[in-house]
Amino acid sequence: MPARRWLPLLLACAAAPLAAVAIYAATLPPLDLSAARARSVVVLDRAGELLRPFATADGRWRLPATAGAVDPRYLAMLKVYEDRRFARHSGIDPVAVLRAAVQGLRQGRIVSGGSTLSMQVARLVEPRAKRTAVAKLRQAIRAVGLEQRLGKAQVLDLYLALAPFGGSLEGVRAASLAYFGREPARLTAAQAALLVALPQSPEARRPDRFPDRARAARDRVIEIARRRGLLGDDEAREARAEPVPTARRPFPMLAAHAAEEALAAEPSREVIRLGLDGRLQASLEALAAERAAAAGPALSAAIVVLDNRDGRTLARVGSAGYLDAGRRGAIDMSRAIRSPGSALKPFVYAMAFEAGLAHPETLVEDRPSRFSASYAPENFDLTFQGTVTARRALQLSLNVPAVALMEAVGPARFVAHLRSAGADLRLPREAAPGLPVALGGLGLTLTDLARLYAGLARDGEMPPLAPEAGTGPAPAASGRRIAGPVSAWYVADILRGTPPPDNALPNRLAYKTGTSFGYRDAWAVGFDRRVTIAVWVGRPDGAAVPGLVGRLVAAPILFDAFARYGGETVIGPRPPEALLAASADLPPPLRRLAKDQPAEGGAGLRIAYPPDGARVDLGLASPAGRGARPEGEGVVLKASGGVPPLTWMIDGMPVARTIRRQSSWVPEGAGFARISVLDATGASDSVSVRIE
Repeated sequence: MPARRWLPLLLACAAAPLAAVAIYAATLPPLDLSAARARSVVVLDRAGELLRPFATADGRWRLPATAGAVDPRYLAMLKVYEDRRFARHSGIDPVAVLRAAVQGLRQGRIVSGGSTLSMQVARLVEPRAKRTAVAKLRQAIRAVGLEQRLGKAQVLDLYLALAPFGGSLEGVRAASLAYFGREPARLTAAQAALLVALPQSPEARRPDRFPDRARAARDRVIEIARRRGLLGDDEAREARAEPVPTARRPFPMLAAHAAEEALAAEPSREVIRLGLDGRLQASLEALAAERAAAAGPALSAAIVVLDNRDGRTLARVGSAGYLDAGRRGAIDMSRAIRSPGSALKPFVYAMAFEAGLAHPETLVEDRPSRFSASYAPENFDLTFQGTVTARRALQLSLNVPAVALMEAVGPARFVAHLRSAGADLRLPREAAPGLPVALGGLGLTLTDLARLYAGLARDGEMPPLAPEAGTGPAPAASGRRIAGPVSAWYVADILRGTPPPDNALPNRLAYKTGTSFGYRDAWAVGFDRRVTIAVWVGRPDGAAVPGLVGRLVAAPILFDAFARYGGETVIGPRPPEALLAASADLPPPLRRLAKDQPAEGGAGLRIAYPPDGARVDLGLASPAGRGARPEGEGVVLKASGGVPPLTWMIDGMPVARTIRRQSSWVPEGAGFARISVLDATGASDSVSVRIE
């Protein structure tokens, strides 16, 4: 029969399988990629570095990975070993398919499937239990569809995220972290080769169970890479000599408490970015674990670091070890309500300075004293210093002067002031504030205490309440104040002179310690212009620990934490209104704190004008007058009661002393001002006004 008669038959025979494949492909449902696109939630720091991953709902570690974040040498080895023509085929490699067919005919069974990377992705996306010709055909059809739908780059990214590496590990990133403790962006030749070899037989080649098999498979990849010119002879020799890991490493678990908190707030997000500094976080977690272990059994530690510029949290260590059950590490002590001991004393002094009740060089009495009917505080060492300056009293953390100033300030006003600044203070059984508040008779968190001290570092302005999650623009200013610029500088200057722990340099860090009643909590908080660091040490269950003293236990951790933060300490400038004078050179009412000084606003002396909270319009808020000093115009100051002479003070600075009950003050510009008046007996009153 002539050849032309056979040609249609031959064409029909050739077209029949193609038509059958097309019909079969048309019967397949659309490929569902939703499950394949599910990833482990990862929590990153401000620089995008991994802090902590979470397993998927079914317990697998499938971390997001893309080709751009993987070592190029690994990608080159992968393609040479698995799919040399990946860049050229459309999902199916005809050469590989033909080779597999010939091998199958010779051996009578499937020897190699001729799978491309795209076909392997198809198998991972749509798993089939049996390795049959129909299953292989389905993979081939799906591979073509995947490349048409996603393109080469996304298909490769799917392989990098889904490839099995043994046990619960899926994807090259999870495997690299588990076996090498590093991201896959930079791998040795041996590491890259092992990661190429494992997905072919992930369970049989697991290096943590079968290291000899893993080594043999790795060395085959190294040899192929050498023959293909990816590795030189010396590089291949060195790669084969590199040991195979024999155990899995734990995944990173930095900032575990903060990560869980962020995940609870946004459970639907797969990538959560925190504003923490991962390097600093890791260093301080190691510090907390080391020092807590040295301090004693069952003790934990917490550290909070705030950026004073914008209030963001740079590091938050919630415990001495998240997985340390003996120290109850799962409890986040940076958020726990605890008694601060003497750590709140600086704010008592700041309010006294602000109200014009005292100055750093005011003389105060540290002698046995009784306040009210039954309250007679004693110092920590059960001794008394006699007559000292307010500066010295705060540096030595003397109790009697602090209680005397609290009595002058008023405990109710003190608590209200700290709450208005943003601190969540807790009083015992919601009792009314009393004088013991000055010595820690209330509760607050380490985080809130850090924010209060950051306010002192920011010239009295409280930092914005910046969320830990996100790295967007800094939040707007809070508008709240813990102190005026002058009184904040006074306190910072005093605390900078506090004797440091052993082997630490003096006059570099403004800091204060605290020890709660019964040795249950040890605190230390310090700051410079850049950062504020707060430290807590104690037992999470609140049990007493003999010898747990803030200065001995928490302060050394604080100074070490500052050293790990690095850089030179930065001291804020002295406000021009700050009064530098010896005790004898102060105005008479400020030279000595009167023994029975009435509380601010006490009986007799009152500011009659301006009233508290008033807005005084001097035309400074208009565009033309904003920031300008008024010419000849001032605020009238009137007092009633009291014993002349009267001393008028603005934000803690004396501006007038007169035997009359009326004076005036010319402000520098618009803004808030604290006006105080003192009489000859030491009585005082204060109001806050807004100059416009």
